[in-house]
Order: sequence, then structure tokens, then C-alpha cells
Amino acid sequence: MHLMGRRKDSVFFRDGKRRIDFILSYVDDRDGERKQERRKEYEANLKKAGLELETEDQSESDDGKTYYVKIHTPWDVLATYADVLKIKVPFKANDIPDIPMNWLFTPFRLPNHIMNPEPDYFTSPFNKEKIDFFLIDDKETFFPPSVRNRIVYYILARCAYYKEDSDDKNKKGIKRLLNNGTYGAAFPLHDVRSYYPNSESERFSLYKHWARFFSFFKEQPLNLIRKYYGEKIGIYFAWLGFYTEMLFFAAVVGLICFLYGLFTFDDNVWSKEICSEEIGGNIIMCPLCDKTCGYWKLNSTCNSSWQSHMFDNVGTVFFAIFMGIWVTLFLEFWKRRQARLEYEWDLVDFEEEQQQLQLRPEYEIKCTSRRLNRVTQEMEPYFPAKSQCARTFLSGATVIFWISLIIACIIGVIAYRLAVYAAFASIMKDSPTNNIHMVGSLITPQLATSVTASCINFVIIMILNVMYERVAIWITDMEIPKTHLEYENKLTVKMFLFQFVNYYSSCFYVAFFKGKFVGRPGDYIYMFGWSKLRNEECDPGGCLIELTTQLVIVMAGKQVWGNIQEALVPWLLNWWGSRKARSHPESLYSRWEQDHDLQNFSHLGLFYEYLEMVIQFGFITLFVASFPLAPLLALLNNIIEVRVDAWKFTTQFRRPVAAKAHSIGAWQEILNGVAVFSVVTNAFIVAFTSDMIPRLVYMYAYSPDNDLSMKGYINNSLSVFNISGFSEDNRYRDYRYPPGHEKQYTHTMQFWHILAAKLAFIIIMEHVVFMVKFFVAWMIPDVPAEVKARVKRERYLIQEYLHNYEVENLKIQLSHRNDDCSSNPVDYPDIPRREVLSECL
Repeated sequence: MHLMGRRKDSVFFRDGKRRIDFILSYVDDRDGERKQERRKEYEANLKKAGLELETEDQSESDDGKTYYVKIHTPWDVLATYADVLKIKVPFKANDIPDIPMNWLFTPFRLPNHIMNPEPDYFTSPFNKEKIDFFLIDDKETFFPPSVRNRIVYYILARCAYYKEDSDDKNKKGIKRLLNNGTYGAAFPLHDVRSYYPNSESERFSLYKHWARFFSFFKEQPLNLIRKYYGEKIGIYFAWLGFYTEMLFFAAVVGLICFLYGLFTFDDNVWSKEICSEEIGGNIIMCPLCDKTCGYWKLNSTCNSSWQSHMFDNVGTVFFAIFMGIWVTLFLEFWKRRQARLEYEWDLVDFEEEQQQLQLRPEYEIKCTSRRLNRVTQEMEPYFPAKSQCARTFLSGATVIFWISLIIACIIGVIAYRLAVYAAFASIMKDSPTNNIHMVGSLITPQLATSVTASCINFVIIMILNVMYERVAIWITDMEIPKTHLEYENKLTVKMFLFQFVNYYSSCFYVAFFKGKFVGRPGDYIYMFGWSKLRNEECDPGGCLIELTTQLVIVMAGKQVWGNIQEALVPWLLNWWGSRKARSHPESLYSRWEQDHDLQNFSHLGLFYEYLEMVIQFGFITLFVASFPLAPLLALLNNIIEVRVDAWKFTTQFRRPVAAKAHSIGAWQEILNGVAVFSVVTNAFIVAFTSDMIPRLVYMYAYSPDNDLSMKGYINNSLSVFNISGFSEDNRYRDYRYPPGHEKQYTHTMQFWHILAAKLAFIIIMEHVVFMVKFFVAWMIPDVPAEVKARVKRERYLIQEYLHNYEVENLKIQLSHRNDDCSSNPVDYPDIPRREVLSECL
């Protein structure tokens, strides 16, 4: 330890004994007299609060400009604030045996000293008055660094930087000092560098066993993550790992459904009819746009029809039902996993403590009014209801405005689709005997338009995300939430609502609106009614293949762009920021300078990680009926995501301030909402976007001779329109009476049969899936019986041990009192637990 004290790459003060719990850095400006005064008052108040400070002069820093203030928290301060924050600490070794490890999973497990860095204990909230009640071997290591830096930040966030006689009592907190430039950075220190080979630090263990990509098949050392980074980050990685594990099952079933569509090409009768010269080659279709589009033969869409079959088959219906059940199993099993972590990580009953004790400093500063809390009987800050309502109204109006902006952008992209399709279609020939000319070898004008529109839509999504992110933070700050939990929940709802519309609106348009309101030849429907842009029809292969295209481009594009942002950008910034210090030996490049050169992990950093994964969750559940391979793409992305996030945390970011969280917060309710909504969307996709229901109605009700075959389906699914001057009638996709019929061009009875079948399918699928979901949720308890037993035993032991502890203290006090009055020894029997102790006095 003393040797490390002489090294600059150290986590100790110069004496080599006192551990550095936090670092403040600043550059002393020439014109910074006010900043100097603030720093002087702030650091003086920190010392009054009991913290110990040591400053590294700018001459010692690599750039010759930066001062570093090192902060150490003595035992008395740690004990005081551990009592205030009700931090749970061990008082007895856990005597409940664990379930033995299954040998089948041995290849996926990490060494036990990595998985369980500390023995398992029963814990109780710390009480400074009963120190000898707890298992304290060494006061210096009793509180782990994550708890120490959490306590320091709690003090920093509430310490004032005004003089005692000052009138401005709002000058509080490190956050305001960072915002006004008084300090440049504030962060807890990492252990020695993660890739330092001779290190045995927790950070190096995390880097070796968790952050390396080739450990992707190994379980995550969640207990070590929790110990090093705190419970909030530990819960995130536990959820991400569990979500990735569950994706494996969805990905396998989705791949099987896709292979089923791939290997059943030979049974695809309708595609054979489209591709044949005798049927598809003799069917002339009406133009797909006005003026520039020509007539075309149905067999020119042969490739598109085959591609559509890979995703539009019986397996799609099965997979949509399977995913409705899978998402329920995922959420229910996660609740059980989360309940187990709550117990193991001492998070049971944490939420109430957090609500009462950890008010946001910004709330305390801005709320000048005080009122009596009926529960605690103490005066507390509060925000007037009228002002709060006004701020909430302004916030809601801002969110509605931005959502309207997204919808306007989507309408613009639709107009682009219509205009550009006409341009692509202008390369078609006017002769009815020619095929559609391809844009490239396999891409039809519809598909080319869809691909380019999807790419443009993705760019718009990314731009709007960047803009709205700042707006959402601004309006959430304006609402002045009371606690950190409330702040994150408000921001979560705003950001998810916006991103839901931003990412999914184009998919909803293709799935439920495109091709549904086009009219018929001679009576087409135009965009806005007055424009010359005719509402676009689906690709000749069906709308489902276009929904698949849209989904793949947006989902895959988001994942690729997200990984580039998460991995490449921090690495480049760190590489550039530390370029001067790379030539320094480890002993000269100080620990605090190394961390200072890393990227700052903001208090919303974890929020964006959750948001990214929940948006992905929406893609693989809301529209999975159109693309069974979506879970496989998500699985491959998440395998990389876990290790990229781990690598970022251990090597690219400063150590975050540890924080507690007993769950994934508002994201749990959002996931539940998406899960319920996904059943509805997939039922509608199968019914209205897929051609599955029309095929089944034809096979069971309209097939020739009732032979349950699909022969003649294509001709049956097309309607006739008479074009004078041509010897043959032209076809279009619909179910309408032919010209010359008394009800010409009105919908046939088959149309109404198909519509009834679609509605019946939606009702049946939704009821079946929801019944199974609710039954599964009822069958699987949220909290495992084992965890309930452990919680009860811990509460029992706390009462038992506290009772015995108080009794022993009472015996000692009485013995001392009697020794003072008489030398005769007195025998004191064991006092029953429920005996009134006042009688003993």
C-alpha cells in the first residue's frame, strides 16, 4: 500500500493509507475570481461536513493546467450517512443452503470467486448506535467503494458554496458548480487500469471475464458488477442478459418458421400460377399510377411473389401466436428473476426509502415553500399545485407538437413514395404485351420506391431523435420532479412515447394503411383528395413483403448505427483526448488523470441503454408476423451489445456514481403495454396485411369441386375492368363484380366473406392468446417461494438478534449500576422476548 502511495497510478492519498473516494477537477482561469471564491467556500463546507481533501497542483498534471481535488471519507462520516441512507450491511452469515449448481451448465459458468466475490450474509439497515451488532472486520473495507462514492456524492450534491451570512441560500450542489464551470468534472476513481496485467483489481476481473467478446457464451458476473458499479447498473445488465437468453428461444422458432417458408416453395400453387406463361402471362394488369405507368403482365411479379411466400405462410400465423405467449413468459420469468435480485442485493423495501430520503437537490433548491409531512411530521419542500399544473400542461403541449411533427414527416415520405414511384414507373413500356421493366435485375419499381423511402425515413428518424432528446430533457427539468426516480419515470414516458411514434409510424402505415384505400380503376382515391398523387398500392407480391423491407431497414439500421455510436465514438474521443499521455509510463500517468481523460457517463446514460433495447423489443413483438427472423437479428445484436456495453463501462467511461434501484422502473410497465399491444397488431397484420385469410376462404369455400386446393386462386382474387379499344379486359387486385353485371364494380359476396373471416380471426386469435397469457401469468408467481422464505427468515433473524442485542446491553448496564451500589453479585435470568423491559429497571 505504501509502495502504491509513492506511485502516481494510485487510488490513495500521498500517505498511501487514505483511499480516494472522489475526484474534483478544475482549471484556474485568469478571470475566474468568482469561481475561486465558490471553490473556496465549497471545499471549506466539505471539510466541515467531515470530508478530507488533498489537492494536486496544476504543475503535477499532464497538461500543466488542471488541478485535482482528491476526497477521502473518514469512518465517522461513512457511518453517519450509512445510517441516514439506511444502507444494509451484514450482521450474520446466511445459513440457508443454495441449490447445487447443475453440471450441465458448467461450460457457461465463471469461477465462483468471480461470480460471488463476497460471502452471503443476512443484512440489516446500518445503525451507528449499534456498531458492534454488525460484522465489522475492517472499517476501511467494510463499505465497498461503490457505497463510499454514493455517500460522497450525496454530500457533494447537498453541500452549499455560499458564506454563512449570505442571503442566497440556493447556491448548493456539485451539479450547479459543474454547470457554471466552477469545476470541470466530478467522478469516483476506477481501480487500476482494466488491462494492467499484474492487477488483481475488481476492474481487471470484470475486463477479463466480462468485457471481452469471446466471453459472450459465459454468464455475467452480476454480483461483481453490482459490487463495483452499484445496483442500478447491475439491474440493467441482469435484465439485458435475461432478455438475450430468452431471445434465443424466439430466434430458434422464428428461424424454423422462415425455413418452413423456404422449403415449401413447391407447395406454393399461387406463385406457380403467377409465374406461368399460361396463367400469369395472359393476365394484363391495370396501371399502378396515372399517366406515366403502363399496363403490365402479372407474371412479371414472379420473383416478388416467391419472396413474399418466405414470410407469408402458415408458419407466420403460428409464430405470431407463439410470440404472444413468449412475451408473457419473458415478462413473468423476469419478475421472478428481479425478485431474487431484490433479495440478494438488499433492495427489498427500498423504494419507500428512496422516495422519502433522496429528494433531488434541484427540487429542494427551487421549492421555497414548506409544509408538514403527515407521515414524518417534519417540514418538507413542496411545489404549489397551480404552478405544477401549468408546467405539466406546457410539457404535454410540447410533446403533442413534436408527435405532430413526426406525423407530418411521415406524410411527406408518403408523398415522396407516390412521386418517386411515378418516376420509376416511367421506364415502363406503354404496350400491354410487355413486362414491367426492372430497376436492376430483381427489384420492381414498387420495391425500389419502398427501399429508398425507408432509408429516407430512417435518416429523418435519427435527426428527430437528436432534436427531441434535448427538448424532452428541458421540459422534464421544467416540471421539477421531486425524486430521481420520478424524474427518470417522467423522462422515460416522454422519450418512449416520442420514439414509439418516430420509429413505428412508418411500419404502421405500410401494415395498416398502404394499399387499403386506393379505390378502383375509374374511381381512384387521391392523396388529400385534391392532389394529383394517387394513393399507392401494395407491391404486386403483397404488402407484407414491403412491411418486411421497412422493418429490416429501420431495425437493422438502428442497431448498426447504435453500435457505431456506442463503441466507436467513445473510443475515438478517448484516443484523441489521451494522445499526449500515451507515451507516459504507468507510474507517471496518475490514476485521476487517466480517468479524467475517459468519457463521462451521464446520469441519463443508462436511460438511453434501456430505451434502445425497449425500442428493439417493440420491433420483435409488434411486427414479428411480417418478419420471423427479427428475433434472430435482435439476438445477434444483443450478444454484441452486452460485451460492447461491458467494454465501454470498464475501459471507455469514467466510473459512474453508484446508485440503487430495485427494478427496471417505468420500463416494466412499458414492456407490459407493448406486450399487450403486440397481440393486437400481429392479429391485424395476419388478417389485413397478409394474404393468409383470403387464401383460406378460397380454399374452404370457393375452390373448384371443394377439393381444398389453391388451384385457380390467382384468377379468383383479381377483378375485371373493361378498357374500350382493347380486345382483352384488364385486371386489378380486388373482389368486385365484372363490367356488365347489374352490380358492376361493387364488392362481391366473397369480399364480405373474407372481411368476416378476417374479423373472426382477429377476435379468435386475440382471445386465445390473451387467455393463454393470463393463465400463464396466473400460474407463475412473481416472487419465488424460496425468496419469500428467505425474506421472512431474514426479518425474523433481525428481530431475534436485535432483541438479544438489546437484552445483553441492558444486562451490562444493570451490572455496572449494581457494581457501583453493591459488591454483591447478582444473577440475571434470561429475559423473555415479550417481557416489558421497563419492569427490569
